[in-house]
Amino acid sequence: MAQQKKSSVKKDISRRVNLSFALILLFGIAIIAKAAHTQITKGDELRAKANESFTRNETLYPDRGNIYTEEGRILSATIPRFDLKMDLSVINKDTFYHYVDTVCEAVAAIMEDESANILKQRMKAGYKSGSKYWTLKNNVAYYQYQKIRTLPVFKKPKNKGGFMPEPKMKRMNPYGMLGYRTIGLWRENAQTVGLENSYDTALAGRQGTRVMHKAGGQWVPVTGSEIEATHGHDIISTIDIDVQEVAEHALHDIMEKYECLQGTAIVMEVETGKIKAIANLGRQKDGSYWEDFNYAMIPSEPGSVFKLMTLYALLEDGYVDANTMVNCMGGAARFGTQTVRDDHGGLGTITVENAFAQSSNVAFATLANKYYKDSPMKFIKHLQHLGLSEKTGIDLAGERAPTIKTTSHKHWNKVTSLPWIAYGYESMITPLHTCMVYNAVANNGKMMRPYLVSAIMDDGKLVKKTEPKVLIEKIGKESTVKALRQVTLAVVEKGTAKSAKSPFYQAAGKTGTAQVDDVIGEVRYRYSDGVRQGSFVGYFPADKPRYTIAVVIRSKPGGVYYGAQLGVPVFKAIADKLYTTKIGGWKLNIDSLGKENTIAAKPAPAYQLYYLLQNFGRTPKNSGVEALLAGVQVDATNRLAMVPRSVKNNVMPDVSGMGVKEALYLLENAGLKVNVSGAGAVVYQSIPAGSTYSNKQTVRIELN
Repeated sequence: MAQQKKSSVKKDISRRVNLSFALILLFGIAIIAKAAHTQITKGDELRAKANESFTRNETLYPDRGNIYTEEGRILSATIPRFDLKMDLSVINKDTFYHYVDTVCEAVAAIMEDESANILKQRMKAGYKSGSKYWTLKNNVAYYQYQKIRTLPVFKKPKNKGGFMPEPKMKRMNPYGMLGYRTIGLWRENAQTVGLENSYDTALAGRQGTRVMHKAGGQWVPVTGSEIEATHGHDIISTIDIDVQEVAEHALHDIMEKYECLQGTAIVMEVETGKIKAIANLGRQKDGSYWEDFNYAMIPSEPGSVFKLMTLYALLEDGYVDANTMVNCMGGAARFGTQTVRDDHGGLGTITVENAFAQSSNVAFATLANKYYKDSPMKFIKHLQHLGLSEKTGIDLAGERAPTIKTTSHKHWNKVTSLPWIAYGYESMITPLHTCMVYNAVANNGKMMRPYLVSAIMDDGKLVKKTEPKVLIEKIGKESTVKALRQVTLAVVEKGTAKSAKSPFYQAAGKTGTAQVDDVIGEVRYRYSDGVRQGSFVGYFPADKPRYTIAVVIRSKPGGVYYGAQLGVPVFKAIADKLYTTKIGGWKLNIDSLGKENTIAAKPAPAYQLYYLLQNFGRTPKNSGVEALLAGVQVDATNRLAMVPRSVKNNVMPDVSGMGVKEALYLLENAGLKVNVSGAGAVVYQSIPAGSTYSNKQTVRIELN
């Protein structure tokens, strides 16, 4: 009995063991199956994740190119800063302890933000822990970096000295708000406008990469894995910062005086189409003004400045000339149920020239209706020929498309559309379009494409040059252009823009006024709200035009609005500046300078010297001089060569006329502390040029 019981227990134990073994076996098989399944279906993904835990690819960002004026002044620049890292694990022990005191004292003297003792304690702690990515200093200025890199240990190869400088860039516009919507200001991960946007591909360069390896909890670069970034190109803008400044100030003064809502001023070079200035100002909620939108490229109903386009069509078709008589009907004419009125009422039968000079709405509405009522598309095709139904093609992002109504437009009115278009309503064109058409008149009928960038450069070498582009060789007959020149001159001599007269030059152009039915800021204004658009578009000198200027300003509700009150003062301020600096005050033909045997050049940035000499027809034989400052000398064959210029130790350099970037670079590299005030070019330095100074002495520079 006992034997049977014992046998039964053994069998029970055996069953349990077998069952347990079977379960363990099945569990093992399941694990193996799951592992196999994972290996097959997710193996690559998991291996990649494992690798990511220890290695990663890091993007290396290139230096962004600068934006210069044609005179070599910086409009937008990248200022270098450095984070200084070290792989302390590669430094020989004897070398480290031999130089640690010397290095820490020198770095402390250069940076002046940490004592030598504290720095030495940090460095020794990092060395003892074998840190492969130890931070020496962050956000180091270029001149400080240049000094630090020459210290013992740091000047050794990276695999022996462990010095790993990491450059980073800060974008700066030396002239602040001036031309902000046109020049733009680049910010990482932020909206970019202006040339910074339009030429981003050229300015940005090409990114590089390197592999980073995780060691000791820190990410360090893998030696030999680096693919260097390619720095961006520089672009040369047609903008003249002096003209831009006077345009912006003149526009601001008038707008502030009359509390206007928004405005723009455009300056175009007649022969080439180069834009020398675009000022844009919008009134903010606090009453201040800011370059918030590029109003030069936003369409609006142009008002009376459009009468030039209407007269162009009438002249081209031979219906009128400047002496044709037209009845202004006392300042009112009815079309269906609507009435066109003159702002300057009481006019009777006068010449077309006088009707244009006095800006009679009735005259141009009745003339267009008389000759084009039965064939309105004949009139519209003239407007289309002038490019008013297409974008101008300016090399700046954000230009909006204009609208020139045709008879197929859903809002075309057979009775009122034609006469209303004739004096500046029911069409939407940008101020830039208006400027382009008036510029064609000034240019003897040749219409030029407006543009803002004349060249793309790479380290002083020309990559691409933008030539002036003719859009229309001749907009019309010789007699048409002559008549348009005649009537625009009459506007200034005896018409609505007599205040544009100058004792030094003759100007020609047209004033304009229009009611506004549009959204301004966040407010919708109707015609009845009393917002008006005052403008003046003109060119000078009238006999040999050099510049065309378009000014368009929107008044506050019920405010001052006539073109003669808003547009003309801005035009005259800009024209006076241009005459003084570019025409009346400049008697020598610039082309003759390139033919002189002697050229005197003040030391300047190498790039600027190269570009200017190239434009004088005296291209230096060496284009790759890598120096902030360079001078010019002539060799035995009478060829020019650029020569790097160094700064004498403790002798104050002359930075007058330099931009802020060049001045800071030069002065900081000379061991000076610099306080900057103002914007523009240096007009004053507190330590006179040629004087001696001590290391770390503070110099104050004023820019204007």
